[in-house]
Amino acid sequence: MNDKIPQNFLDLANHPRVAALTTLMPDGSPQTTPVWCDYDGTYMRINTMRGFRKEKNMRANPKVTLLCYDPREPLRSIEIRGEIAEMTEDGAMEHLDHLTLLYTGKAPYFGECVPAELREKETPVLCRIRPLHVVTLDARKKEAVP
Repeated sequence: MNDKIPQNFLDLANHPRVAALTTLMPDGSPQTTPVWCDYDGTYMRINTMRGFRKEKNMRANPKVTLLCYDPREPLRSIEIRGEIAEMTEDGAMEHLDHLTLLYTGKAPYFGECVPAELREKETPVLCRIRPLHVVTLDARKKEAVP
């Protein structure tokens, strides 16, 4: 099984236009959520909030799938099937602010993206996903070389 992110797909792993995380509900049914993500060279990283459904799902069952793509290139995508290697609050706020800047051009998350008062109610959780199997698709028409 390929567990590496290919060099020519790093753009989709690092700050893709669209990413969707699928976790498993307690009854085994899938639950998919749009997420922001990046790749640190070893792990795909996402952020969630303590107590959110996807956070509970990942703690109960660490198997996840992350699909990343750019809608401007609909014939190109990367699917990362993996498992949660770590979930931590340490460094989670900094990572969330980093993702906020990447995706919106603004930071911090609390105050620029969502109301600042939510910081008192929500606690970010940094999740590191270990890729176990990577599936890439590039079905774009290739230009003929003269």
